[in-house]
Amino acid sequence: MYQLTINSLTQEQFLAEYWQKKPLLIKQGFKDFADPIEPEELAGLAMEESIESRIVTNHSDDWQAYHGPFEDFNLLTEKHSTLLVQAVDHWHSDAAQLLEPFRFIPNWRIDDLMISYSTPGGGVGPHLDQYDVFIIQGEGKRHWRVGLPDANLKQFAQNKSLLQVEQFPAVIDCVLEPGDILYIPPGCPHEGYAVENALNYSVGFRAPNQRDLLSQFADHLIDTELGNQRYGDAELKLRSSKGELNQTEAEKVKQLMIAAINDDAVFKTWLGNSMSQPKHDMDLAPLEEPYTLDDVNDLLNDEDVVFERLGGTRAIYQVIDDKILLSINGVNYMHDLTDLELITKLTDQTCLTSADINSSKNNHIFLKTFTTLLNEGIWFC
Repeated sequence: MYQLTINSLTQEQFLAEYWQKKPLLIKQGFKDFADPIEPEELAGLAMEESIESRIVTNHSDDWQAYHGPFEDFNLLTEKHSTLLVQAVDHWHSDAAQLLEPFRFIPNWRIDDLMISYSTPGGGVGPHLDQYDVFIIQGEGKRHWRVGLPDANLKQFAQNKSLLQVEQFPAVIDCVLEPGDILYIPPGCPHEGYAVENALNYSVGFRAPNQRDLLSQFADHLIDTELGNQRYGDAELKLRSSKGELNQTEAEKVKQLMIAAINDDAVFKTWLGNSMSQPKHDMDLAPLEEPYTLDDVNDLLNDEDVVFERLGGTRAIYQVIDDKILLSINGVNYMHDLTDLELITKLTDQTCLTSADINSSKNNHIFLKTFTTLLNEGIWFC
């Protein structure tokens, strides 16, 4: 639906020269761009309890942030206001298509699609993000300034939920028009203000830090009752000081902890579960009358059937020896390596015909997994 052109660069050149290195202005990245959503639809999503939304205002340089759901939009004034809605790809299938051109970045790195609607002068101020983002201009125009990473830039909180950064020299200073795209790597300061009523689409990427990863891995060990090996010191000798925890002991404690991570089966099981877990709620609609395996076989025999994947679905796989660990929305499914072609289709494609996976009819394990995904509403037809 959307064809991405990165100036005169190939995807390989973009990754080598710009990804996580320096910002890039992509003029007419999407030619003849048509907005997949109307501002009124975005406002409707912001009224839902399960969808994260904010309104940010900056009247007379007085920055305020309000959290949804919203019953009305009196705060969204004719100037200096912005409505932001997270994870719109989970709830709006047409908007979710905007993620597809960016899937040359692996699935597990893609986070969500945030959409904002701003009135003239509206924005969230100069700030830093610790993740990569592509910002697509929809209707209207927006003036952007982007700088390079600078460890000396001071950050400050305008209020509890709005962290900004001091002014910075810009290497990109431009007005985006419909179809233009900005790529901004982590740590690059940036600010954008609407010139006229404007829609913007932000494709964000996950970048977990060590603290989050270690915390999640520890939770996994607790939940699965693993990591029970205890510290031992059968070779203990007398020493002159009772208070010292010596270097040898410190190293043994470290190795005990590392051993849990080095257990490949435990680590990859956690990794698949964690990296495929959606950060936001999804518009799941499990079937009231679940399919049986025979029902799904019948669907696969119907050449007119088309299966679609629910927006926001996070699907990844890992090869572990002669097995494949398929992870979808935080749930793991183990398959034989011979299923690789089928698993790849489930993770790489958001639309499948019955012919695409017809070869699975005699594959009981794959058929069982696909039936579960259909019954949960992750795939539907």
